[in-house]
Amino acid sequence: MACKVPRTKLGSQGLEVSKQGLGCMGMSAFYGPPKPEEEMIHLIRQVFSCGVTFLDTSDLYGPFTNEILLGKALKGIRQQVQLATKFGISFEDGKVKIRGDPDYVRACCEASLKRLDVDCIDLYYIHLVDATVPIEVTIGEMKKLVEEGKIKYIGLSNASASTIRRAHAVHPVTAVQIEWSLWTRDFEKDIIPTCRELGIGIVAYSPLGRGFLSAGAKLLETLSETDYRKVGQPRYQNENLQKNEKLFIALCQLATKKECTPGQLALAWLHNQGDDVVPIPGTTKLQNFEENLGSLQVKLTSEEIEEIEAVFHVDAAAGGRYDESDNSCITSETPPLSSWSS
Repeated sequence: MACKVPRTKLGSQGLEVSKQGLGCMGMSAFYGPPKPEEEMIHLIRQVFSCGVTFLDTSDLYGPFTNEILLGKALKGIRQQVQLATKFGISFEDGKVKIRGDPDYVRACCEASLKRLDVDCIDLYYIHLVDATVPIEVTIGEMKKLVEEGKIKYIGLSNASASTIRRAHAVHPVTAVQIEWSLWTRDFEKDIIPTCRELGIGIVAYSPLGRGFLSAGAKLLETLSETDYRKVGQPRYQNENLQKNEKLFIALCQLATKKECTPGQLALAWLHNQGDDVVPIPGTTKLQNFEENLGSLQVKLTSEEIEEIEAVFHVDAAAGGRYDESDNSCITSETPPLSSWSS
């Protein structure tokens, strides 16, 4: 597939990426068994050949195996790729642990560099904010990693507006990664305006609603029994699923009018939110990747955007993004710097 993917500035610190990226999580974790390594390496190479150079992973995915996969896939093309990874979430004794203390920050970065087999990480995110450590302390250690040449740019994921401001005051934040899609719009009130005020780029993960905005309820028929969406996603369960399927049917009708697929329309809506927005849809299939890339050709008028948003208003989706046990640490606040003693 020969194509030219436009590029865009992500944030105001100099990072330039492809206008659409690739989320690599599902290749190794959460969405059923890990996919065959050679197939995923081949897919990443094809994605690169199409002009998508912004690749997203995390030490959590696997854990660790997704970074190893990317390290192998990037042999020979590393300098032409913008590589993003994350730290901050670990599993200890079977329980999720959120950490942002300096020793942990540094140890995670060193370990990711080895797994990725690179000298420098382009964009390094805090995956979840540690509510016990002042954000200034975590960012302070990341700033040292920038000065040492181990990372180029700093990012935040799932952070509150006040945390973003505090972090940005210590070292410029290049990008904030949020779950943003037609059925997840709750960050539009404060997070996105804060990013735009500070010149921070916005990376949208799960821009297709974890696949629902591409396939609707029938997606569940294709998922393995261990797929996180099938066992732990409130929006895919029972009455919520029935209500959300009505949204998907409406999206299909709008897409038919526009002569594109529902997934392309959902991604096009995000692309039309501004040049500072970069969606990173994930996939393990070339066909799906090519369909997603086609969204860049879908141009929407203001009237069409209004029509879409009339269906997918801020509270349209039934069910939460996560169940209550997973949701407690999202956009957590951190204690004041004055409370910290190392």
